[in-house]
Amino acid sequence: MKFVRYIPLPPSRVASAKQDGLEHVLGVAVPQTEYVLPVQHAFIEADLARLLDWADAPIDNVAWLLSYRALGLRTIAGLPIRWDAAVKPFAKKLSQVELLPPVKTIPSFRDFYAFEAHVKNARKKRGLEMVPEWYDAPVFYFSNTASIVGNGAKIQKPTETRELDYELEWAVVIGKEGGNIAVADADNYIQGFTILNDWSMRDVQRHEMKVGLGPAKGKDFATSVGPYLVTPDELEDRVREDRSRGKRYDLEMAVFVNGVRRGGGNTRDMNWTFAELIAAASRNTTLKPGDLIGSGTVGTGCITEFAEGIWPWLEVGDVVRLEIERLGALENRIV
Repeated sequence: MKFVRYIPLPPSRVASAKQDGLEHVLGVAVPQTEYVLPVQHAFIEADLARLLDWADAPIDNVAWLLSYRALGLRTIAGLPIRWDAAVKPFAKKLSQVELLPPVKTIPSFRDFYAFEAHVKNARKKRGLEMVPEWYDAPVFYFSNTASIVGNGAKIQKPTETRELDYELEWAVVIGKEGGNIAVADADNYIQGFTILNDWSMRDVQRHEMKVGLGPAKGKDFATSVGPYLVTPDELEDRVREDRSRGKRYDLEMAVFVNGVRRGGGNTRDMNWTFAELIAAASRNTTLKPGDLIGSGTVGTGCITEFAEGIWPWLEVGDVVRLEIERLGALENRIV
């Protein structure tokens, strides 16, 4: 199932949606169509309908996604989405909505460094060998959840950079609270998957990290995620056979700028699994529902991995599109 959060158009009101008090809708994508439905109209099951019939309790964050657990349901896989005359008046085409990040409240955002090829390529360009400590344990940095935007959002190019870069990643959203999570249990904490673009000012990042901390301001301006939150059952047939270190998925990834493919890879190329990332992130602390955990960039998934001049840095007007099988496409324009 693919969940979305959106604001209905018209565009003239989207820019001032918060001021206008327009409701942010939690919905689902109707399979084999270009429509989305609010969750309260999307399901036939009487139990789910009663559960969603909260007079004064707005559906927030991943609350609905977690609520099926209260009914004792083990999975939402296979729940039919209504698509009949009674619900079609509530449906909106994707072109008629402003897509938001699929999770409303993100308590924390950890972005890992899990693709070996990306690390090797970036270090080789700087004349450095692969750091052996990278193989000891997965590492991450914290980023600013206040700068997270959704599909279609305009990305403001910071004035201080001449080397604006994209990063092709995917991410998971944590679905239940837990600490010191074992690798063997970690996949059960994943509520869903989404595409992530960890925008970067490479010149700023390169300068500040000479101090020995970071990345900091080089990343602290925009992160885009979406367009959907895809539940794990949607990807189960793409899990590779060896699950000894958690599930490893086989999904093609690609990045396009102004319609031209610039790089990509496959999710199976992650050296660390999401289960291992979750276990590392939860060590000596507590993960909360809604926490976002990024994979890091796939090999050739950013400009900085390539030799100078192969691809130009991003400029105002460029449109960056990230595509991952089953997860959709995440597109943003630089302004």
